[in-house]
Amino acid sequence: MPSSTRRARERAGTRDRIIEAALTVLENEGAAALTIRRIAADVDYTAPVVYQHFAGKDALVLELVGHGYRLMMAELGGPADEPDIDQRMVRVARAYVRFANQHPHLYQAMNDATIGADARRQAAEASIGLVTELLTTWSRTHGVPLAAPEEACEIAWGALYGIASLGSLGSIAPDRTERLAEQALTAILQGWRSSAGL
Repeated sequence: MPSSTRRARERAGTRDRIIEAALTVLENEGAAALTIRRIAADVDYTAPVVYQHFAGKDALVLELVGHGYRLMMAELGGPADEPDIDQRMVRVARAYVRFANQHPHLYQAMNDATIGADARRQAAEASIGLVTELLTTWSRTHGVPLAAPEEACEIAWGALYGIASLGSLGSIAPDRTERLAEQALTAILQGWRSSAGL
């Protein structure tokens, strides 16, 4: 194996270890515990080694946010084999709040203002695309015109985000969030059908 290939693999391996250590700290202790020095110590490197891979904490958090959305997509994509579009939508709603319950600190990092709105939206692009696609399919299936699928996505996403956030704050017991997410999404969809006279 050429030395340049070996070095590239070692560099990628180092980067992966840093991300894994940062994710562990974030998931177990929250964003306040996440520092470059802490991560360097956890992986037995010096801080300059971490800085070779990430310009600073914000860059590391952005990587973790992207990782979080990839994990979320794996959860949201699970119901894709459900043939009934209404049931698929409900299962996605439940999967969303379940993800937030299982990864509260990561979910918070994915949704707070630590990183800019544009970077956060880019990280969430695949998830937004999935929900928009589901709503478009639902709209065609039921003959319900949605003037702006992107806005429909924001309405559904906002309702789920609100329920998940209340769950993470302890205002709603985690065991109730999935049921409430299902009820909220069902009510939104029924409202759109009623508005269309169906």
